Amino acid sequence: MSSGTKELLSWVKAIVIAVVIAFLIRQFLFTPSLVKGESMMPNLQDGNRLIVSKISKIERYDEIIFHAPDADEEYVKRVIGLPGDTVEMKNDQLYINGKAVPEPYLKQKKSEQPEGTLLTEDFTLNSLFGVEKVPKDTLFVLGDNRPASKDGRIFGFIKKDSVVGEVKLRIWPLNKIGFPK
Repeated sequence: MSSGTKELLSWVKAIVIAVVIAFLIRQFLFTPSLVKGESMMPNLQDGNRLIVSKISKIERYDEIIFHAPDADEEYVKRVIGLPGDTVEMKNDQLYINGKAVPEPYLKQKKSEQPEGTLLTEDFTLNSLFGVEKVPKDTLFVLGDNRPASKDGRIFGFIKKDSVVGEVKLRIWPLNKIGFPK
C-alpha cells in the first residue's frame, strides 16, 4: 500500500470516528434548537440558536424545549409547575403551593406594561382545567412574554416524556461576517 493510500485511509478513519462521536453526542447529550416566535421575549428572541442538554434534571423555572402537544413542532417555555404543585396567578403575582414566588425573568416585560394593566391575567389550575394540582408525570409551562405566549394556559399540561431538554446556552444569530447582531 502506498503512503498516499495510507494517509487517505487515515483521514477517512478520523472523519468517520468524528462523525460517529458527533452523532452520539447529539443523540444522547446535547442538541441544537432554534427559537421561533416571541413567546419567550425578551429572554429568548426569535431566531436565537440554542444548545439543549438532554441529560439535565428539569427543575422549576428552567427554560425547556419540548414536543408541542398541539402541533408537529417543538416549543420553548419556562417550567412553572411540577407534579403535585398548585399554581395560581393573582394580580400579576405567581403563587406556587400557596406561596408568592418572584419571577425576576419578567422584570423587563412588567416595566413595559402600561400602568394599571397586568402582564399575566389571573388564573388557577382549577379555573383553567378543573384540577387543583399539576398531575403526576406532567409539567405546567408558561412563556415569558405572557400576553403573546401560546403556553400551558392554552394547551394544558405537558408530559415529562415530551421534554427534549433544558436550554443551556443561547447563541445569538450571527451576521454575514460571523459577529453577533
